[in-house]
Amino acid sequence: MDNADWDRRHFLGTTAGVGAGALAAGFASGSGRTGAPRPTAPAPVAAENNLPGDRDWGLRHRGADRAVEGYPDQVSVLPGETFHLHVSTIAKGFRAEAFRLGWYGGAQARQVWSSERTSGGAQPIPAAQSGTRTVLAGWQPSMAISTRGWPEGAYLIRLTADSGEQRYVPITVRSASTAGKLVLVNAVGTWQAYNTWGGRSLYRGPGGKSDYDNRSLAVSCDRPYDNNGAPLFTTYEQPVIALAEKLGLPLGYVTTMDIDRDPQLLRGAHAIVSLGHDEYWTPAMRDRVTAARDAGCNLAFLGANACFRRIRLEPTPGGDRHLVVCYKTDWPHDPMNGRDDAAVTTDWREVPHARPENSMTGTLYESNPTSAPYVVADPGHWLFEGTGATRGTAFRNLVGTEYDRVNAGQNTPRPIEIVAHSKVVCRGVRSFGDSAYYTAASGAGVFNTGTMRWVESLTDDPGHGIPPHTAEFTSRVTENLFRVFAAGPAGRTHPAKDNLENFHPYDGDPIWAKQDLW
Repeated sequence: MDNADWDRRHFLGTTAGVGAGALAAGFASGSGRTGAPRPTAPAPVAAENNLPGDRDWGLRHRGADRAVEGYPDQVSVLPGETFHLHVSTIAKGFRAEAFRLGWYGGAQARQVWSSERTSGGAQPIPAAQSGTRTVLAGWQPSMAISTRGWPEGAYLIRLTADSGEQRYVPITVRSASTAGKLVLVNAVGTWQAYNTWGGRSLYRGPGGKSDYDNRSLAVSCDRPYDNNGAPLFTTYEQPVIALAEKLGLPLGYVTTMDIDRDPQLLRGAHAIVSLGHDEYWTPAMRDRVTAARDAGCNLAFLGANACFRRIRLEPTPGGDRHLVVCYKTDWPHDPMNGRDDAAVTTDWREVPHARPENSMTGTLYESNPTSAPYVVADPGHWLFEGTGATRGTAFRNLVGTEYDRVNAGQNTPRPIEIVAHSKVVCRGVRSFGDSAYYTAASGAGVFNTGTMRWVESLTDDPGHGIPPHTAEFTSRVTENLFRVFAAGPAGRTHPAKDNLENFHPYDGDPIWAKQDLW
């Protein structure tokens, strides 16, 4: 949910790089009350993180917009496959390097490939297409890159122009099988929804935040990303990847688009991890993740506002389904309206085919913006083992800028435990942000942090006014979560003990009618 949309959104609850120091110091590892066997990472992943890393993987000089930028012709590839890189630069030439993101003794990346200097040139920004106002770069390819010898994982291609200016290009080398793995999901659909390259995103038109009416109704993966070239990945995903690889767990890597494309991809997975900002889901994605849960696969949502928008993927001129369609408030104009209501691209909880997200995530997105302390409600819960937290322990500004809450409506899975319950004030309304854990009949466990700042806090970054020591807490909770979830159906060893009524949840009535809750 972009802040540019604040003035168009009402209070929604009424309707339905890890810091090396933080992780190195961290908390002592131990099974303790979590009681989970420790899965051993497959040899290739374990061996990969024993290799020397490359600390020089960041952008030294981002430089001016359009100085150098690019995009791949594939969102993800299998190990050994080749993809093409499309690059534009105002310099006479550029170089490209590929870094695999991981732990690598704290370096958090390893260079796996680099190119020779390649002649460059500026490629144009086309006008938006009529109708959906979609921007497609349509550039000529600059080079073919083979991933032979690249392990599965999340990668950044770093482009460096002759001028020294740099940008990232993200690509996923996906897992052919996720059986027995903790699966990290790159939220490509959400990345593109917020991507303003070419002057438009699903939120704004060329006039900026106030130009909602000229936004795109469909955005393409066939264009570069704005900002550093991978802004949502570096903010909401890379820190978790570093932590997960540090733990030596069996990991799988896929994108949201891979889940949509391959109905068998999640077969046998032990856990699926939705990272810090994962708002845009297709019906196939949701159905397949829900089916995995119902087969015993654990689910972790490390953000807020997950699965809030329903999207559709359609082909771009290259033939791949790289077009992310979401009409949002213009859903009556969606061509699917009246033909297939379940495919109409609007909020999941809204007409014409309402399916509130909490039936899967356990919580409902409420609103933004807010900034509030994260308050521990159940310090004895296995998630908080080793943190030293007590009832009422608070972590300043950890809740925000978007947050979720549990309600008592019929869509909320039971049994469910609220493990953190934080007072928030958002747009003048008093409410609560919740972290919650529930278990399904299949034995699957599902955890939702309920705050978008969870992953950001792992970096030891003082942004948002989050104190640096918060990284120790969120790192340990995430470690406890990952170790238990990687071992198999968490509900069999860690069943939820329902405590919902202890928190006087609202039942779908307007939340501002419940002021006595404070």
